[in-house]
Amino acid sequence: MLDWPEREHYTAEDLIEILRILRDPETGCPWDKVQTHQSIRKNFLEETYEALEALDADDPAMLREELGDVLMQVAFHAVMEEERGRFDFEQVCREVCEKLVFRHPNIFASSAAENAGINSWDALKNKEKGRRTLADELGTVPATLPALMYAQKLQKRAAGHGLGAVDQECAAAALRAAEQNWDAAAPEDAAARAGELLFAAVNAIRLAGVDAEEALTFASKQFRDELLAPQAGANGYQAETPAPIDRK
Repeated sequence: MLDWPEREHYTAEDLIEILRILRDPETGCPWDKVQTHQSIRKNFLEETYEALEALDADDPAMLREELGDVLMQVAFHAVMEEERGRFDFEQVCREVCEKLVFRHPNIFASSAAENAGINSWDALKNKEKGRRTLADELGTVPATLPALMYAQKLQKRAAGHGLGAVDQECAAAALRAAEQNWDAAAPEDAAARAGELLFAAVNAIRLAGVDAEEALTFASKQFRDELLAPQAGANGYQAETPAPIDRK
């Protein structure tokens, strides 16, 4: 058993070292040392959603804990890659720092000199990642995103090339057409027509300046709270007020 000294202050390097100890093939934790990227993949997602819940609740103690759990997931995957000799946590930190400097030519002189005349965040990302065509841009939208977010990102990138419904009037017309197709859909076509309706709705919502994923999340929470409100009142509790939708 390892005698780990307690410390007044811990750093990211301490976290990495603890994970190395837990991953030791001989003396490590029976659970931690056998995990793989795929075996804990869902844990990363769950911890991220719990951090978002803490953000929405504006609970600093909860947020501190959940951000720590997300950081642990990042470190865990970095240690696995270190074991394989592909990269380590220091390289992860360096790359994200370099990215932040590169993408802020309005702040950092080195980036301003390198990116003269480029002020758009998207243009900087495209230069950094070597994306030049529509296929490049659409192909780098992660297919693992939630469906509403995935649709919204595809639409935004296509609109940057002048494709799809690029203004609110066009989006509204496409949504009306999708609604008519849904109303007239045969049972065997229902899934396809439903997809078209949702896709058109996301585009109309995006062009109105609203995030579709957040809007549906808040609407679902409001639905839940309205259903539970009578029960909460009977028990003497006040139902949670859903967070407002940012319409900027």
